[in-house]
Amino acid sequence: MSALKKLAISTAMIVLSVSAWAQSPNTVVEEALVVLDQALADRGEELAADRQVLYTLIDDLLLPRFDRKYAAQLVLGRHWRKASAEQRTAFTDAFYQSLLRKYADGVLEFDQNKIKILKYRGDDSKKRTTVKTIVTLDNGTKVPVNYGLVRRDTGWLMFDVTIEGISYVRNFRAELNSEIQNTSLDAVIGRLNKDIGDDA
Repeated sequence: MSALKKLAISTAMIVLSVSAWAQSPNTVVEEALVVLDQALADRGEELAADRQVLYTLIDDLLLPRFDRKYAAQLVLGRHWRKASAEQRTAFTDAFYQSLLRKYADGVLEFDQNKIKILKYRGDDSKKRTTVKTIVTLDNGTKVPVNYGLVRRDTGWLMFDVTIEGISYVRNFRAELNSEIQNTSLDAVIGRLNKDIGDDA
């Protein structure tokens, strides 16, 4: 499941890199899958050999269409309300960079043909919605992977991915809540930044 998780989350982080206000959430995802496929075409060996190039590619596609602040706020939960503006900014940046690096390898496993976008049954007039997909694994198993989107002035932004009913936002919130309680928010930010620096 770890390989699927990497693939699903890395795809989710990038899959919404193309957006237009008039587009439905499903159309945004469908067009972005094509963009991602084109960006990776014939570059597998190059990207696998140079992680900084891989990180740059992901960041160029992801940053404009991933709601980093909202995702960080949901992950921190009650700790967000207590955090200072400086802590919020520091955590948002560190969490985003950590997420990018943690799931970068999944991008190399992306296969557009293994992802089926299901018929949209949500209400795109609401602030938040979900795009549902089915990912087919190498052994033929079909796994539901749902993308959480939030509506902003610039269009739909991704903030969460749920694999077989398990949300990455909820998972990280539980994990980091425990770490913050045992140490502090500043310690967690420092640990994330250290992990990023070690991977530089």
